[in-house]
Amino acid sequence: MPVDLISVVVAVYNGEKTIAKTMAAILSQDFSAELEVIVVDDGSTDRTSEILATFTRHSERSEESNPDEILRCCAPQNDKISILYFRQTNQGPASARNKGAECAKGEIIFFTDSDCVPAPDWIKTNIAHYSDPTVAVVAGSYDILNNESLLARCIHAEIIFRHQVLMPLYPKVFGSYNFSIRKKIFNQVGGFNTDYRYPSGEDNDLSYKVIQTGYKIYFARDSLVAHDHPTKLWRYLEEQYRHGFWRVKMYADHPSMSRGDDYTFWKDIVEIPIVLLLILSPILILFKNLLYIVILFNFLLYLIEFYYGFIMTRQLPEGFFLSCVMWLRSFARSFGFSSGIFYFFSKKILKKSK
Repeated sequence: MPVDLISVVVAVYNGEKTIAKTMAAILSQDFSAELEVIVVDDGSTDRTSEILATFTRHSERSEESNPDEILRCCAPQNDKISILYFRQTNQGPASARNKGAECAKGEIIFFTDSDCVPAPDWIKTNIAHYSDPTVAVVAGSYDILNNESLLARCIHAEIIFRHQVLMPLYPKVFGSYNFSIRKKIFNQVGGFNTDYRYPSGEDNDLSYKVIQTGYKIYFARDSLVAHDHPTKLWRYLEEQYRHGFWRVKMYADHPSMSRGDDYTFWKDIVEIPIVLLLILSPILILFKNLLYIVILFNFLLYLIEFYYGFIMTRQLPEGFFLSCVMWLRSFARSFGFSSGIFYFFSKKILKKSK
């Protein structure tokens, strides 16, 4: 598809450790069209703005901006590339990405995260799939930056399994870390839902809104961005708790997707009721027969995790480690899901009572 101008939106919050790599990779894309890079700083408190300034020759204060909204028009060495920098008070990634899309002039808008490093042919590979007018989104996959970490390798192995085995050519879902979208469709569906205040569920919500219009999502497995996957188990479980929490709102907004969306599958769905049953097991001590059933379900849950841990890694030691991580993760997600049910439904009840 011939395109004269491509817009790339990067939302960043406290990204001093990774944003330089992200920007360098975007600015060195193997692509001949004009490139507009829009960086939206979501109220960073670290050195993010200082690092971004190194990619510019000059910066200007917009006359229309307030103290929390500083606009920089930047001109790097390549005259075909322009950089737009926008800073806002912290409002979450959905809001930051919407701001970037609002400023974008390109017919096609690319999105990636500030901890991702796009491959040199990222744009070229992705844009080729827009020859089909029914395709509204082209989504890509992951590579890994921190292969030296056991946890990161296992997380990456699971993602690749889901992408290679589960995801069809035209899936129902994509991730915000690597996708492009026709701007007219992005505007038509209202962009990202800013009610998803934290990075979880907002990309699923956008995916579901796109396919409801009748347009398709194309999954380009060869369109890659490398990512620093989590290396600390506790931080990873905290992240998964958040995913479980926001999944409640996501399913309330899109009930039909509670059965799975090509990335999630039956294992993800059955984990929650099994874990909730296990949480109730101390009460069931009074009922011996029921307690045996709980023990059996716990064994079954780990057996499922072990099976998929081995299938995903193809190595026994790493498969065993991944199965333990997924078993712990099922508890983190289930606790998050339970908290989400309490929070969102109590909020709904309070709203009705007013």
